[in-house]
Formats: sequence, structure tokens, C-alpha cells
Amino acid sequence: MKTLIAHRGMSCLAPENTLSAFSLAKKYNIDWIECDVDILQDGTLVVSHDDTLDRCTDKHGKLHTLRAEDLRHIDAGSWFSDKYVNERIPTVHSLIQLANKIKLNLNIEIKSCTTGAYYTHKLIDGIIIALDELDERRELIVSSFNYLILHEIKKQRPKTKVACLFEAHTLYDDWKSIIEWCGAEYIHPENKELTENMIQKFKSENLKINVWTVNDLGRANELFNWGVDGIFTDIGHKFPSKYRNAQ
Repeated sequence: MKTLIAHRGMSCLAPENTLSAFSLAKKYNIDWIECDVDILQDGTLVVSHDDTLDRCTDKHGKLHTLRAEDLRHIDAGSWFSDKYVNERIPTVHSLIQLANKIKLNLNIEIKSCTTGAYYTHKLIDGIIIALDELDERRELIVSSFNYLILHEIKKQRPKTKVACLFEAHTLYDDWKSIIEWCGAEYIHPENKELTENMIQKFKSENLKINVWTVNDLGRANELFNWGVDGIFTDIGHKFPSKYRNAQ
């Protein structure tokens, strides 16, 4: 099965990490979306890649200083297009409601949480509780560059499939030890500098392999021919229909 995963939703057609971007993935017959999850000052879990508001909203400052009631005053869409004026930063609760409603599978990337151990624990506890809302028929992967977080999530929710993320320059010889320590079923390596030999090493450990971020169809075909299971992409709508099999 060759799987397309809409990176931050259909992020080339709608503002990234918004409910509109996630809904568009389904419109283009893509079952899987990837999103990023972080935590606000009051413990609310939200979908956001950055820990600042500057790039993807009409406000400035740190994400972690916000409370849930602040979200309704933040425009997370007009930076992308006037069509998305007043798009909101989604909560994880609203994300899961949408996934259940339109039958989306989720790759939730837990951000490393730059505000310290206290909020990291609250982030882990919050995601554990939130995932109980997800329809059991939906597929789920929890990924992170923070292997301490993955280890703790696997310990508390052992049936949840987890994925270790690696940048090209951090994919050292200890990758296998990290995978085993986290109890990961998936490895998510960066597309950059990834070779067929590396793919075969991952496969020899019976790992599922999803590669980020692939926006070239020729490269995607090469990776699939090497045996990767999925790719994260910003341009899922440009892929042939054989890769887009929404149910």
C-alpha cells in the first residue's frame, strides 16, 4: 500500500494546520493528514507547527502565552488568502471531531515543547486523554523528534503506534537503539540524502517507513519503488489517483 499523507493538511491550497486544510485533503481523496500539536498556557492542546504566532497568524508573540479564549481573536487564515479570513487555530478536540466526522486518519506530531518539563508532562497527559475521543476505526500514528515524549506515550498507551522522526543530519548509527527504546513501529526519515541502502536497513528491522517531505512525483515514485510505505507531501492533489484512495 503506497500512502500519501497530506503534510499539515492540503497546505499548498489552504493555510497549514487548519481544519480547512485537513478537510481539503479528504476532498482530494487523501485519507491521511499530518499535523503538529503543542500546548497553551492553560493546558489547551492546539494544532500549530510554530511556537510563535508570527508566520501563520495576524498576531505576534509566543503561542505558549495564550489561553483557549484567545484563539477566537486570532486570524490564522488571511496570511494565506482572503478566502480564509478568520480561520482559527484548531484545538486538538476540534481536530479529532473532524477526523471522526469525515473519516480522516491522523499522524499527530508532538512538538518538543520549549517551555520545560512541566508543560511537556501536561502535553503528554493531554494527548493521552484526547486520543480516547478518536473513533477506533480511524488509524493513528504519533510521531516526534522528542524521543522522551514518544517513550512516555508508548508506556502509557502501548497500543498507540509511534514513529521516530529524523532529520538527515541526525540519522546517526544509533537510530536502531532509539527506535527500540521508543518501541516505535515506524521510522520517519527526511527525504534529503535518503538512499535505497538506508531504506533496506530500516526494512530489515521490520519498520514501516514514511518519508518527509516529498514534493516531486519522480522522487516519490523512486521512494515507493525502494519500498517505503508512505510519503508526506504538500501537493497531494497532483499525484495520480492510484495514490489517492480515500474511503
